[in-house]
Amino acid sequence: MSSASFNIRPQPDQVLVDIADYVVGRDIQSDLAYATARHCLMDSLGCAMEALAYPACTKLLGPLVPGAAESKGGARIPGTRFQLDPVEAAFNIGTMIRWLDFNDTWLAAEWGHPSDNLGAILAVADWLSRSATSGRQRPLMRDVLTAMIKAYEIQGCLALENSFNKVGLDHVVLVKAASTAVVTHLLGGSRDQIIDALSQAWVDGQALRTYRHAPNTGSRKSWAAGDATSRAVWLALITLKGETGYPSALTAKTWGFYDVLFKGEPFKFQRPIERWRSYVMENVLLKISFPAEFHSQTAAECAMQLYPRVKDQIADIRKITIRTHEAATRIIDKKGPLSSPADRDHCMQYIVAVPLIFGRLTSADYEDAVAADPRIDELRDKIICVEDPQFTKDYYDPEKRSIANGLTLEFKDGSKLEEVVVEYPVGHRLRRSEGIPLLEEKFRINLARRFPAHQCEAIMNACRDQNRLEAMPVHEFIDLFVI
Repeated sequence: MSSASFNIRPQPDQVLVDIADYVVGRDIQSDLAYATARHCLMDSLGCAMEALAYPACTKLLGPLVPGAAESKGGARIPGTRFQLDPVEAAFNIGTMIRWLDFNDTWLAAEWGHPSDNLGAILAVADWLSRSATSGRQRPLMRDVLTAMIKAYEIQGCLALENSFNKVGLDHVVLVKAASTAVVTHLLGGSRDQIIDALSQAWVDGQALRTYRHAPNTGSRKSWAAGDATSRAVWLALITLKGETGYPSALTAKTWGFYDVLFKGEPFKFQRPIERWRSYVMENVLLKISFPAEFHSQTAAECAMQLYPRVKDQIADIRKITIRTHEAATRIIDKKGPLSSPADRDHCMQYIVAVPLIFGRLTSADYEDAVAADPRIDELRDKIICVEDPQFTKDYYDPEKRSIANGLTLEFKDGSKLEEVVVEYPVGHRLRRSEGIPLLEEKFRINLARRFPAHQCEAIMNACRDQNRLEAMPVHEFIDLFVI
């Protein structure tokens, strides 16, 4: 190939084109998707309200530079008095939603939390709603729900067959890509501008996953999604200012994403992009029962079932075997010292030990005061994880998508209890009818942490009614959460 032909700017990568076409050209017809998006919105904002009780989270909120002027025309931060430009607002909202690891989840070859995208979506939609001039239509909450459905689909379908964790990258790269695509559209960007902005997201430096794993586990895992959403808004805004894109950001030989960061492999798709609609939103996992890494949810449920039988025999336990799936052994099978709440809520042994001892598992149980109880580490040392190949197979099966765990307790006298197995957590599609009333109660409890009773009721009334919620201008909905 001549140097002249090598220097011809290529056509955009097909993946970028197809995602942009999905964002601008695909109507969402699913009532189930919109209803699920409403529940995900409620749950995410509830998680954000609970996070405001934790100083480690609140110290990161507000203007980045202390004393810097806030943006009077900017996006409001629910549950606070802050009003910020949309880039900072995305970081604030995204960090609050994600802080306690209690928001919805998607599990496949890659894992993640699709509601992380709400940091960007709410910040941009609220800012647009407040800054709309005469003649410009204000975005409605229906637009927010639509953006959620499409961001979930982008993140989730990319995750089905592509493991970013196996090449050392954190899943928030998918949050950045999905958020960039949908907020560029919300901001009025064209199809070509979405392609340009998306290319910027893939060219960008990507987060290493080391902050989620020993020996470096730390609180960045709680604000990494906020960082990704704020970066997405920034990339969208500079693209709309005319910043050029990079058409072969994924496929460029030597310098593209695939060669540099994905071992030369192109993305694979279990669901071709032309078939994308609302599959991910309809099948998303709602994290309802426990604020713990999702692969451990059914293990914690098993432990809660066993608690009445073993609460007075903790010292007599010789061994606990957790029969689990490969993803759990790779991510949260953790021995040795645990240095922080961020370390503890990603440890299968800790997540099982606490409910066996106390009959509960709350966000506060990861704090130093509870972790200091010597019984926890004594019991952790007796817990082993063993992969069951069938559990792993069912985990990847698109018709099942189970997250199974089984617990067997053996005592020092040689006796043992029959194994307790839970295949699907409460928030799974197959247990959705059981989970929704619990999700609404979780939301009510979280609202009550922050607002007086009359304000809680106003928020609940707005969120219960699908038609009323969808018709609300975004800023009017967000104002319900202002203190």
